[in-house]
Amino acid sequence: MKLSQLVVSLALAAGFVASVAAQTTMKISISTAQNSHQGVAIDTFAKEVEKRTGGRYKVQTFYNGSLGGERESIEAVQLGTQELTFSSTGPVPNFVPDAKILDIPFLFRDKAHARAVLDGPIGQEMLGKFDSKGFKALAWAENGFRHMTNSKRAVNSPDDLKGLKMRTMENPVHVAAYKGFGIITTPMAFPEVFTALQQGTVDGQENPLSVIMSAKFDQVQKHLSLTGHVYSPCIFLMNKASFDKLSAADKTAFLEAAKEGAKANRARVDADDASGVADLRAKGMSVVDNLDKAKFVAALGPVNAEFEKQFGKANIDKIRNFK
Repeated sequence: MKLSQLVVSLALAAGFVASVAAQTTMKISISTAQNSHQGVAIDTFAKEVEKRTGGRYKVQTFYNGSLGGERESIEAVQLGTQELTFSSTGPVPNFVPDAKILDIPFLFRDKAHARAVLDGPIGQEMLGKFDSKGFKALAWAENGFRHMTNSKRAVNSPDDLKGLKMRTMENPVHVAAYKGFGIITTPMAFPEVFTALQQGTVDGQENPLSVIMSAKFDQVQKHLSLTGHVYSPCIFLMNKASFDKLSAADKTAFLEAAKEGAKANRARVDADDASGVADLRAKGMSVVDNLDKAKFVAALGPVNAEFEKQFGKANIDKIRNFK
């Protein structure tokens, strides 16, 4: 090899090493399957980050709670042992108490209302509350409206919920509300739920159609009632120190990638909501889809009075009445 060729080869090799060294790999995780509304969110996010940073940042994706449940992954991001996670707001109030208000039952009229609140000033101000807790909240996305399933009986009215042993999220607002329905609440991390239902440790659970479908709960639950009792947001969370280290352009790239992930995620929720009931009926679930929602709202009267004391009626009304 001529000296000039050797110099070129060494220069190319050095450039290759530099480019490899310049690529930073980060991890993001979800508790649900890859083929789900949450999987679509993080897959889109990872692709967009790589594209928008010219491949300098690569996001590795983990599914099915392989890095732990939602609460554990949020803890890991707060501590900096994991850079990113995508989680429902279920366990978020344990870290950012201000976010509790979003989990009040029957707070949002429909998905359009919820999305308008989260994308508007109320939601954007809430994202800022994560900064002081060790997080950079990149964007709101969606889990969807939650519905009840169980293995015991059809739920047509609030009375049918009394005495059912239900898995709930590790969320104080949810637990208080479900106790108001007379449910025996069992807070549990999501990766444990299928086995708990299979073994009869709990009678039922509540989740959006997207989750019920991707988790294959139809295999262990007979009854589904479209209660739509809580709207469940999701959120892209990043370790604050990791975000702060990014250049201004890369910060924008991560924020824009999260927005694209949220867009893809909401589109999948819409598709799952459109096909979910027929899909689950075809798989043998019995579905109650004509509930009198007003009865469920009325059953939570005493609990809602407590929430008004806790959060302030004006703060709740600001969300309820947002146009």
